Amino acid sequence: MNKEERIQHFNKLAPERARWRRKGKYYHKKMEEYLRFLVPAGASVLEIGCGTGELLASLEPGRGVGIDISPEMVAVARTNFPDLEFQVDDFEHLEITETFDYVIIAETIGHVDDIQAAFHQLHKVCTPETRVITIYYNYLWAPVMKFAEFARLRMPQSLQHWLPLEDIANLLYLEDFDVVKKGYRVLMPINIPLISTFCNTFLANMPFFWKLALTEILVARPMAPRKVPEKVTCTVLVPCRNEKGNIEDAVLRTPEMGAEMEIIYVEGGSSDGTFEECLRIQEKYPDKDITVLQQDGRGKGDAVRKGFAAAKHDVLMILDADLTVPPEDLPKFFDAIVSGKGEFINGSRLVYRMEKQAMRFLNVLGNKFFSLAFTYLFEQRIRDTLCGTKVLWKEDYEKICDGRGYFGEFDPFGDFDLLFGAVKLNLKIIEVPIRYRDRTYGSTQISRFRHGVLLLKMTWFGLFKIKWI
Repeated sequence: MNKEERIQHFNKLAPERARWRRKGKYYHKKMEEYLRFLVPAGASVLEIGCGTGELLASLEPGRGVGIDISPEMVAVARTNFPDLEFQVDDFEHLEITETFDYVIIAETIGHVDDIQAAFHQLHKVCTPETRVITIYYNYLWAPVMKFAEFARLRMPQSLQHWLPLEDIANLLYLEDFDVVKKGYRVLMPINIPLISTFCNTFLANMPFFWKLALTEILVARPMAPRKVPEKVTCTVLVPCRNEKGNIEDAVLRTPEMGAEMEIIYVEGGSSDGTFEECLRIQEKYPDKDITVLQQDGRGKGDAVRKGFAAAKHDVLMILDADLTVPPEDLPKFFDAIVSGKGEFINGSRLVYRMEKQAMRFLNVLGNKFFSLAFTYLFEQRIRDTLCGTKVLWKEDYEKICDGRGYFGEFDPFGDFDLLFGAVKLNLKIIEVPIRYRDRTYGSTQISRFRHGVLLLKMTWFGLFKIKWI
């Protein structure tokens, strides 16, 4: 079909679309559940190829706009969901120029003559923070889908293309979109009690089986820096407990970064005079912007939350006060985030050779295990989940705080609170290798076995909250 024929095709189907959706009720329910995980309620959302608007409405957007080439589909959507906005528009020649937090392209690209040209149009409705979610059918299911149409179990389509996941990712890349996450969902699109739950929750998330699932999903972001690098400001947070001997070095060895930089010490009930040392250093270096806070609660996670709440700059950094991650390496993290290469920058201690006493053998094995586990959970490569140096935009941290109710207060370290939140926001996670050093003062505050058990619990928790949904 040419474009005019496709418009007429969907105009004729508009009055019956609700009936067709009821036939695929289980499938649509599963997709809506997953999209509600990806898209927080209250976000601004544009759906391209919205049909009669049911998917857009299910996301409960704060600002929801749907566009479709079919005037009849748009008319039905306006009647069904008057609180949302629907417009007639063409994906390949977008007239809308308003920007959104999320752009949903569900089962639409198969009806487009030039997908690359259509993806180019997306820049009109995106900011550097926008996530573009593309949903399409796994081409292995083409015979099944055609049979379903023949048996009148599925609405007749006018699909022009069957595209593997990597082809869609390549087309996005050609138009300057970076794919953050890609994968498959829904191995069993009809509801068979117990069997469908097993297939879609567990089997569809297992190697080999996941590539047999019906639906391909990609989450992408525009390749563009968020802010002019020369104008970005920076906060370095130093959680510290019994680290008196490292407090001054943290100031002296941290390079100046960005247009402005502040250092925030958050002291956590030390017995060696760390708090008094922080105050001394604050007074000794009046030319530096140094803030000293004391924890009300316990643990590094509480210190991070208190410090970040007081931060006033664009980029937030964590520097562990033991200085086993050299402060001199922080500009690498700063450059990675302001250049747009990543949105959540994680340190990796497992690339370069370590100093002899920097990490014990069992700790190395544990880190490697959790690297594999969390790469599977996050669907992004991550080698070192426990490196304390993490860097993110303040505006993203505030979104993580807003969505913290989804995971709850589960992490005394603070590392996984940030990582899980970044995954839920579909932030691009990249790692900067660092040379991990021996301590020069104090002793480690990590218990290999007690904290190892806690991390196993977090992995299990992540399976249910991120993967098995």
